[in-house]
Amino acid sequence: MKAIVLGAGKGKRLHSENFMQPKVMREANGKPLIRYMLDTLSFIPEKDIVIVVGYKKEYVIANIKGEYTFAVQEEQLGTGHAVNCARSFFSDYDGPVLVCYGDMPLFKRKTFTEMERIHNETGADCTVLTAKIDRRIAFGRIIRDENGNFKDVVEQKDCNEEQDKIREYNAGIYVFNSKILFDSLGDLKNNNAQGEYYLTDVPKLIMARGGKIATYTITDETEIMGVNTPEDLEEVEKVLKERN
Repeated sequence: MKAIVLGAGKGKRLHSENFMQPKVMREANGKPLIRYMLDTLSFIPEKDIVIVVGYKKEYVIANIKGEYTFAVQEEQLGTGHAVNCARSFFSDYDGPVLVCYGDMPLFKRKTFTEMERIHNETGADCTVLTAKIDRRIAFGRIIRDENGNFKDVVEQKDCNEEQDKIREYNAGIYVFNSKILFDSLGDLKNNNAQGEYYLTDVPKLIMARGGKIATYTITDETEIMGVNTPEDLEEVEKVLKERN
């Protein structure tokens, strides 16, 4: 398996510009956020990990040591666009690729290795990470059909009353078949309120082409914590200290 780590964001709500750092280089418990993700991914060779950079890209590239590859997202046009910026590095590759985020530092290695296992065993074109959490959070809901198979992701703001009661959430982490991923990205549309290309739309595009979607579900809600605000950063630091 190879990996794409998205790390191009500015971190506006995190006030990162006040620290003269891009979002993924903000520190939690003495270490940059992205470093936690890269350490979790250490079962994948560094040369097989592509980091997508954008805001203050030179700072990120200078401070991340190792054999990682960097792709540049000049304009932030959404998560789907960010992944597409890594396209040239996968032109000769036809295997599984994990897509994850540099501002989600609490994932455990087992989550990613289990996703890879399920992806390979089921022969899926895309494996979606879902999280079952007892409370209502601002994540997209996983919609399943009558047989329990993946059907769709509906963002919270678009949920009807019934969908809003669903407590299985889209964690935003995927394993894709590389060729199918980049073929599907070409079909993405940006006809949404933000005018952005969303990675969350890709599984549905794959299904529409007759592709197979698998899921892997976790129940530890700390894993899916991302850092968007100073309060999030405090919460993440607390969990990191507890884990130590």
